[in-house]
Amino acid sequence: MKSFKTKEGDFTKSSWSKNNPKTCVEVAIKSEGVAVRNSTEKNKKIVFFSHDEWKAFTAGVKGGEFESTY
Repeated sequence: MKSFKTKEGDFTKSSWSKNNPKTCVEVAIKSEGVAVRNSTEKNKKIVFFSHDEWKAFTAGVKGGEFESTY
């Protein structure tokens, strides 16, 4: 997925991250796709996903496809 423009107000902190400050993730869902960043290092790399990629990822999380280390 190509990158697209985001601004500070586009990002929302994950509800799970609000209670786990060491694992802070922020997501911006836009018409072009979904941007994800680490909220403790906002100036670092942002990862971009298409909407289909994001749907597949969130379905995998909800379906228990990923092992949790927390």
